[in-house]
Amino acid sequence: MDIKLNKSTLQKSLPKITITGSKSESNRLLILQAFYPEIVIENLSNSDDTQLMQKALQSNENIIDIHHAGTAMRFLTAYYATKKNCEINLTGSSRMKERPIKILVKALTELGADIEYIENSGFPPIKIKGKDIQERKISLQANVSSQYISALLLIAPKLKNGLEVTLIGEITSTPYIEMTLSLLNRIGVKTSFEKNIIKVSPYVTNPVNTDFIVESDWSSASYFYSFIALSKVGTKLEISSYKKSSLQGDSVLPEIYKEFGVDTEFEGNSL
Repeated sequence: MDIKLNKSTLQKSLPKITITGSKSESNRLLILQAFYPEIVIENLSNSDDTQLMQKALQSNENIIDIHHAGTAMRFLTAYYATKKNCEINLTGSSRMKERPIKILVKALTELGADIEYIENSGFPPIKIKGKDIQERKISLQANVSSQYISALLLIAPKLKNGLEVTLIGEITSTPYIEMTLSLLNRIGVKTSFEKNIIKVSPYVTNPVNTDFIVESDWSSASYFYSFIALSKVGTKLEISSYKKSSLQGDSVLPEIYKEFGVDTEFEGNSL
């Protein structure tokens, strides 16, 4: 969908603005595309994280350097753990080597993955030997980064027995978990999220949906909302591509900016 931002009447028009896709959605879809090459993705994010993720997934090298891309480090750790007969050294920038990955590595090894630390325990770089993962149940603290949880959920359909994740405590990042599950559902994977237990069934057939248009980044849209809020009555701006029922946290912008006189109209449907 495109959205039109305006103040009162629609008298003055500005050019249509195309905003790059959400990084969060783009990176999740790239992992799914690696598993299911039939998937076609439009409006990918142009963020460094997404570009580095693409480069890594297309690489035939045994050493993958994702520089400072935290999302790529987490998602690729889980992805390569499931790639049978694949041995990868996953590394990054000096700053990345200071960012802990112990929680995710521990969860994956408990499921049966083969991962070793190359330098410092609990931190990248890591050596990953891909294999068939048989175990299907894992428990995590609910307040860990949603990227750890999503990394596990994204590989779940490719596991022989699927996956059941029990989150212990109060969940702090439900929208990003729901985003991951929503994308899995769209390709035909059965999931459930009841109380603190997430279940993902194994999936061996072809995706139900193969064409995806990544929703544009709502955080980036905030600048244009501010522009319209400060403009004269009658100023109009059209931006794309957005979903009225978005799972991005910043999709609350239309409600917030009502207080500043900005009306939002969702128009058209390109999904």
